[in-house]
Amino acid sequence: MIGILDYGVGNVDAYLRIFHNENIPVMPISSVSDFSVVDKIILPGVGAFDSAMTKLNESGLRDVLDEMVLQQSKPILAVCIGMHMLGRDSEEGSMSGLGYIEGSTKKMPSASKGKVLMLPHMGWNEIDFVRDDDIWTGVNIKEGFYFLHSYAFSPDAKDSIIGSSLYGRNFTCAVRSSNVYGFQFHPEKSLSNGLRLLRNFAGSP
Repeated sequence: MIGILDYGVGNVDAYLRIFHNENIPVMPISSVSDFSVVDKIILPGVGAFDSAMTKLNESGLRDVLDEMVLQQSKPILAVCIGMHMLGRDSEEGSMSGLGYIEGSTKKMPSASKGKVLMLPHMGWNEIDFVRDDDIWTGVNIKEGFYFLHSYAFSPDAKDSIIGSSLYGRNFTCAVRSSNVYGFQFHPEKSLSNGLRLLRNFAGSP
């Protein structure tokens, strides 16, 4: 059973629709008891870092989420602000992150090689597979994914980077550390590639 963390941030309904349409068992996680029936978790996120962390901390779900990820090693897939929350901190705010992957989130550059870069970085971008991982099975690298962000997560351990993209400069767009995945792009908005990636996470052929 896939559980979508419902803490007031992120398009939970979009993930529920995708998995329902694929006949993959899924449910929102809105109470502590919901964790007992899920074996994989998706942490969606939109908006600002401090706001998202505040809502998660005040949701009553944080302690059990930490236990599930850190003690029970349940797989988690974090998206956009959710990916930023995996680290220690973010230049976008002053709060501490979850600390599941050592690293910090930094603002994207507003210029590169004399060229002004519009922020947020928005739209479809190709990605590069930095490291082989089952999550990439069947993904069309040239088709890319849909991005919408002004900040990007930078992990301390470079071997945790499994994907990168280019906007003015190369930036990390996908990480994995053991049971923890983070993606800067939005799988739920990325059509066939996003669907393929979510199916791979669910373990569905």
